[in-house]
Amino acid sequence: MHLHKVFIALLVFTTFMTGCGKSDAPDATSKSVPARDASAKSVQLPAAQKQFLTIEAVSASQTADVLALPGRVTFRPQAQSAVGATAAGRVVAVLVQAGQAVRAGAPLLTIESADAAAARATLDQSATRLATAESVFRRQDEMIKKGVGLEIERQEAEARLKEARTEHERARQAVTLIGTGQGFRVTVRAPSNGVVMSIRVAAGATVAPGGEALLELGDPSHLQVVAQVPESDLGRIAVGQEAEVELPALAVRVAAKVENFSPRVDSESRRTQVYFALAKRVDGLRAGMLAQIALRVGAEKGISVPVSAVLIKDGKRRVVYIERSDGAFEARDVQTGHNREGRVVILQGLAAGDKVVVRGALLLDNQAEQLL
Repeated sequence: MHLHKVFIALLVFTTFMTGCGKSDAPDATSKSVPARDASAKSVQLPAAQKQFLTIEAVSASQTADVLALPGRVTFRPQAQSAVGATAAGRVVAVLVQAGQAVRAGAPLLTIESADAAAARATLDQSATRLATAESVFRRQDEMIKKGVGLEIERQEAEARLKEARTEHERARQAVTLIGTGQGFRVTVRAPSNGVVMSIRVAAGATVAPGGEALLELGDPSHLQVVAQVPESDLGRIAVGQEAEVELPALAVRVAAKVENFSPRVDSESRRTQVYFALAKRVDGLRAGMLAQIALRVGAEKGISVPVSAVLIKDGKRRVVYIERSDGAFEARDVQTGHNREGRVVILQGLAAGDKVVVRGALLLDNQAEQLL
């Protein structure tokens, strides 16, 4: 009986202790969850600290949708010339320097060429044969008119004259293609106005027609801006759209318009070239300069706030702090769009009239972290 009473006492004690443990657990849980929820909803800030905040009431407005595109300054196709050898031979003189401005027809370099000498000799010979053929034909024609000549001889003289003219024209075109000069020497001249961009040959070099360009010319008065546009954005761009081009090297911005598109998308970068015409001439502009293009592709109604108002949480969340009517501050998740000139578009999460903390939001965020 004594053992039975001890066993019953132990059983009652164990049951009592178990019940106490179960009642403690819910208390701990009920204290932690409301504390976390309350801190997530609002933050109270002493009046002395509110002076460090800047609050802005937001409103819906028309905002431009802008594409920021990298680009560079280039020559227009018709403003760039590649000058090659007009005859096989050896360069004996380079008559210009890189960066030198030249006018159409200006001498660029001199080549000594046996082919040029032979072509000019052929032209002289064909000119002599043409003069002889013309003289013979005139004499036969006069004899026919006087009644003392034969028609068959006049026809033969006329055929030889036609052959001589054809041969002379062929020789003349060959000499024209070679260029000006006398004897063995050929002077290569500028095909248009421009600036000598590069010289790829030196005196003594052997050259031939159809080879690499010897000089490159470019006209600095005919420049354009080329932007690299992702293929996913091509559907938003049309000829005539307005843009603003920033030239960091010159510290200037100039208006521009979309002028044309490249018909090909690069297979590696998945970008295509879009060409912009500048609205005015820019002093000091040079081909190859970097440019940053802001292309306006449309407009949308929305709310924008300074970028300082938006905090990034956990690497992906975007949060702003709102002042409520009771003076407390509430953290609110928002979805952001593009940003321009220090402001970011809020796509979702704010409404017109909300009072947003645009400066000092980090102070509120630190306060909220301490309450967690």
